[in-house]
Formats: sequence, structure tokens, C-alpha cells
Amino acid sequence: MKTVTGLFDDYNDAETAVRTLERSGVPSDQISIVSNNAEDRHKDHSGAADGAGAGAGLGAVVGGAGGLLTGLGMMAIPGVGPVVAAGWLAATAVGAVAGAVAGGAAGGLIGALTDAGVPEADAHVYAEGVRRGGTLVTAKVEDAVAPNAEVILKRSNWVDPAERRKAYAAQGWIKFDDTLDPYGPEAIERERGRYRQPGV
Repeated sequence: MKTVTGLFDDYNDAETAVRTLERSGVPSDQISIVSNNAEDRHKDHSGAADGAGAGAGLGAVVGGAGGLLTGLGMMAIPGVGPVVAAGWLAATAVGAVAGAVAGGAAGGLIGALTDAGVPEADAHVYAEGVRRGGTLVTAKVEDAVAPNAEVILKRSNWVDPAERRKAYAAQGWIKFDDTLDPYGPEAIERERGRYRQPGV
């Protein structure tokens, strides 16, 4: 098995990636999504399970008949703030800190990514990307399926982690820090503006 991961500045691009992965034959229970919800975009999501802070319900809603996106659960990640999430990554991150203080959840996200084979430097970029308003899509796939899954993520307008790391570093960023305040809606909109293509 190989883990393929994509960070998206736009939730709609991430949603397209998840649906395309599912249509290509990747089972929903092998896909995970974690999306910043500081703008309260998902407050009325019909499938959202309320598990703020503890990820309650995440394991139960993974891979339902309607696909991964019908089972988004709400939780909070220190340094990131409110997110909606579904799938094995979210469940693993939450499970890694079950019963621990809330401050461990961010380490749980990075730890879950690195345990799945994501390089630690990339895991920090992905966590920071979610903190700044992004959405993370991760899939565990058979080695033979991995190249096609990566193509799907790239075609869905993913963020190149090396390029984003350079952009963050130019602002003085070193690594994800869960002790920092989460980005609010205005800060997220400014951040998105940095990377938005002209005319979009």
C-alpha cells in the first residue's frame, strides 16, 4: 500500500478529487479528507457528525453508501481550529490522542500522516495548509494504483508541497506550530489571495 496526499486551497477542488478517486475504484474507506471550517462552510452539511474536539462519530461515518463526503464529522485541531473530516486519517489522528489533552491532536495529525508514509516535512506543510484554510485529501492505495491516484489529485488542482513550503518559508515559517492561533475567515481569505490565479 502507498499513501498519496494532496493539499487544496479550494474545497471544491478537494471534493472533485475525492469523487474522482471514488469513481476510479478507490474505496471510500481508503480515502480521508480534513478541511478547515473556520468560515463555517459546513455548518449545514447534512451528513456532518458533531465530534468537536474528540472526533466522535468519525469512525462510524467512514465509507458510507453515499461515499466519503456524506460522512463529514466536525472536530477541532489545536493551531488549526475547527475542521470537518472523514476517513481513516481523521480517525487515526483522533485515536492517537484519545484521552489526552487537546493540545496533542495536531501532533496526532502529523503523526498519522508520517505513520502512513508521508515525509515529515510534507506533513508539516499539509497541516499548515489546513491551518491556513486548505483541505487535505489522503488515500491509501495499492502500489499499482498510486500513479493514477496521484494524477487525479494533480489534475484536481492540488498544491505542490515543495513550492508551498518555499512560499511559507519566505514568510519566515519553519514548521507547523499547534500553539499558534488558528486563522480566522479574514486571514484565510488573504492567504488564499496569495495563491489565487489571476482572473479566478
